[in-house]
Amino acid sequence: MSRYIVRRLLQSIIVILGVTLLSFLTLHLAGDPTYLYVSERASTQEIEETRIKLGFDKPLPVQYVNFLGGLVRGDLGNSIRSRKPAVDLVLERLPATLELTIFAMIISTLIAIPIGIISATKRGTSVDGSIMLVAMLGQSIPGFWLGIMLILSVGLQLKWLPISGHVGVIDVALKGSVGEALANIPEAIRYLILPGITVGLFSLARNARLVRSSMLEVLSQDYVVTARSKGLGERVVIIKHAFRNALIPVVTMLGLEFGFLLGGVVVTETVFSWPGVGRLVTNAITQRDIPVVQAAVVMFSVMFILLNLCVDLLYAQLDPRIRLG
Repeated sequence: MSRYIVRRLLQSIIVILGVTLLSFLTLHLAGDPTYLYVSERASTQEIEETRIKLGFDKPLPVQYVNFLGGLVRGDLGNSIRSRKPAVDLVLERLPATLELTIFAMIISTLIAIPIGIISATKRGTSVDGSIMLVAMLGQSIPGFWLGIMLILSVGLQLKWLPISGHVGVIDVALKGSVGEALANIPEAIRYLILPGITVGLFSLARNARLVRSSMLEVLSQDYVVTARSKGLGERVVIIKHAFRNALIPVVTMLGLEFGFLLGGVVVTETVFSWPGVGRLVTNAITQRDIPVVQAAVVMFSVMFILLNLCVDLLYAQLDPRIRLG
């Protein structure tokens, strides 16, 4: 196990280096990045002084090594627009994005697993057909359209839920106010429901189909047939014997899904004016604020890689037959 962890960590470091290289090169794809940091009326002397000050006069390999050095120190430069450290801006918005991602993940998982199991056990019936039809529709609906429809119907017409805004939980807890964070949870959920449904519907539909296919494969195995022949109840057979082994591909998808949701809430955060990293990155791209985009990409990449490592280690707990060495 320890050898596997070391090997996976080394692989992760290589992947992170690749991500940082691509992130670094994006700053130079459009030409000399110095012009992003000076005004349009800057003189030639001012431009040259800025180029030297920022180190853009040095060869690209030297600039990349300096970029990595700053990354190790947690310094990816300052935002071009706000002049604040780019990493700090991303960290300020990260709790809101995590709240939305976790909530969407909880919704999609808690609903997808039971309906996937029901669909598998009712294979070929009208129940199975209805669930798969709804799942297919869920994968076909664009997130931005669903968000707008929820705002118009549930938010503006029925006035059941707020259509924008945010009540902090994670950020409040990180500041040391755990009691206040717990008290904020009911109100925070009201603000999370509409964007959470918008983000989580596609995942819910896909995971339900995955659970169904995984369960159908397991239900046809000999050990499940043997369990039934011993007279065990159907619920025991499904939950204790079939579902545990069907979880392996599901856990794989859920681990990847969290990473995709974490980096894919850009549109939803924009539609619902959610103060997360996605909205920050959208504004940064519009304003050509490259350091902020770089900081968000690197941070999400590191989180995604570590999450994949945790998912791989979880395999051994679900199925001891899997050898991680």
